[in-house]
Amino acid sequence: MDPALLLVLCLSCLLLFFLQSQSSRRGKLPPGPTPLPIIGNILQMDVKNMKKSFSNFSKAYGPVFTVYFGMKPIVVLHGYEAVKEALIDQGEEFSGRGYFPVSERTSKGLGIIFSNGNRWKEIRRFALMTLRNFGMGKRSIEERIQEEARCLVEELRKTKASSCDPTFILGCAPCNVICSIIFQNRFDYKDQNFLTLMERFNKNVKILSSAWIQLCNNFPVLLDYFPGSHNKLFENSALIKSYILEKTKEHQESLDINNPRDFIDCFLIKMEQEKHNSQSEFTTENLVSTVFDLFVAGTETTSTTLRYGLLLLLKHPEVTAKVQEEIDRVIGRHRSPCIQDRSHMPYTDAVVHEIQRYIDLLPNNVPHAVTHDIKFRNYLIPKGTAILTSLTSVLHDGKEFPNPEKFNPGHFLDESGNFKKSNFFMPFSTGKRMCVGEGLARMELFLFLTSILQNFNLKSSIDPKKLNTTSISSAFISLPPLYKICFIPV
Repeated sequence: MDPALLLVLCLSCLLLFFLQSQSSRRGKLPPGPTPLPIIGNILQMDVKNMKKSFSNFSKAYGPVFTVYFGMKPIVVLHGYEAVKEALIDQGEEFSGRGYFPVSERTSKGLGIIFSNGNRWKEIRRFALMTLRNFGMGKRSIEERIQEEARCLVEELRKTKASSCDPTFILGCAPCNVICSIIFQNRFDYKDQNFLTLMERFNKNVKILSSAWIQLCNNFPVLLDYFPGSHNKLFENSALIKSYILEKTKEHQESLDINNPRDFIDCFLIKMEQEKHNSQSEFTTENLVSTVFDLFVAGTETTSTTLRYGLLLLLKHPEVTAKVQEEIDRVIGRHRSPCIQDRSHMPYTDAVVHEIQRYIDLLPNNVPHAVTHDIKFRNYLIPKGTAILTSLTSVLHDGKEFPNPEKFNPGHFLDESGNFKKSNFFMPFSTGKRMCVGEGLARMELFLFLTSILQNFNLKSSIDPKKLNTTSISSAFISLPPLYKICFIPV
């Protein structure tokens, strides 16, 4: 037989086998666009604006549909009801973390974000308890954030009201809060170790948001045989973990089990308590990965929200004026804001919530996975299937938030001007995999923003009406466009 004809025949058989197997699997999974062999639905999606692609698919296939990233099926949940039903009503079944090769290379299944099963439950429970109680030394988390807010204000004063890009300064503050919680002490904004740490985390976030990493997750062979930004990601992660391990060894040498100073001390004490348990999840490797995850989850997300929030306040000076009036009335000019003030400042609280709702920081959440074969809305989803929950479809629900594409603090205020809660407010996700640092992040956003507006008026270098507040397209996180701002001392 002619070799060319034989090749065509073999490829045709492979194609038929692929289509048949996909048809068999798709008969159990929710409906969705027909995937192409090998590449799946990649060509039918905008990888830089997945939320728009998913919105279009939901109109055609309903609130629960399947897309293929390469040969791997992913079930997408679109809209509040579907997300709630999965993450809350069937929270245990949807509490797995999806397998993604790039993340597996850096985490090796350790830590909080990408771990599963008993390991995830143990480490998450410990982290939540430690962050909530924070029985470390004499300072609470709130006091550490207040200290950092004062340092942030002083750094902003050094700009002398000149036009500046706030990215670096606003990145330092939340990173330093995490450093204070983990390493006991904050760093000076010019400390070289601190700057190097920030640079590596910032670089990794940009790499993770790239289309190349999405491609590598779908075709992991690229990780081993092709050059690319993934190698820099792995290098940065290894160097950060090496630094964390070095700090851990320093802590071990000066540990006082009766006086824990920070998160690392608390973890080391737990390790000591479980040293005779051969199945213990509290190991040095897990400590390093958990600390790494706390940095990942607690630095870039908060700094991006702050940066985006100030852009929105520049764009809407009438909102800024109302917040400053509330600050003057409740806090005044001569004491630092505290978290108790929030309950007396409904408008400011509404503004912080609206910033988070509007910017839609993680449009499609961090991927989940089902922990076993489950029946969901008459579909059969096999164990391990990745699940993407569209947080955009919840945060921008038109019935809950009229004109959702418009920035309006009134979305969180009732007719009397009191703060109004909403079940649709899910910027930290919801259910069992909800962000561990939600309480910390909410405290930071309120205290940092009120401290800035207590001490400065905001001025744009261009007409506020001409400011662009549309997020830069990203495969993972919504980033604000670059802008300049002047911090005018009050």
